[in-house]
Amino acid sequence: MIGRMNHIGIAVPSIEAAMETYRTLYGASEFTQPFDMPAQGVRVGFVNLPNTQIELIEPLGDTSPILNFLEKNPRGGQHHVCFEVADIHEAKAEMERRGAKVLGEPRLGAHGTLVIFVHPKDSNGVLIELMETPKDH
Repeated sequence: MIGRMNHIGIAVPSIEAAMETYRTLYGASEFTQPFDMPAQGVRVGFVNLPNTQIELIEPLGDTSPILNFLEKNPRGGQHHVCFEVADIHEAKAEMERRGAKVLGEPRLGAHGTLVIFVHPKDSNGVLIELMETPKDH
């Protein structure tokens, strides 16, 4: 059911500092300009790699859903893994049929397509994001 891995989400206290790490330590050279996603409570930027992306996620405001994660991991860390699916509504229904806890309803993600999240307890401790494959792929 899942398609290709789209990105790995990394929660960070500062996107700019994280981008500098990927630039100076690992030689990454392609980045997207960070942007705010107020509806999600996060600020997002991407490190573009030949085979995937790293999504850097910084809290946006005092109610950001990643604040708790950063309180437990003050320097940041892996937040989620994202896989593409053909139809997000079908994927949500299938996850629920299979007994997984889907966190909320489909909502617009950072790539401009609908996403859902599957609770880590159903995925060996890893938060899984499923995103509808972008139309340009």
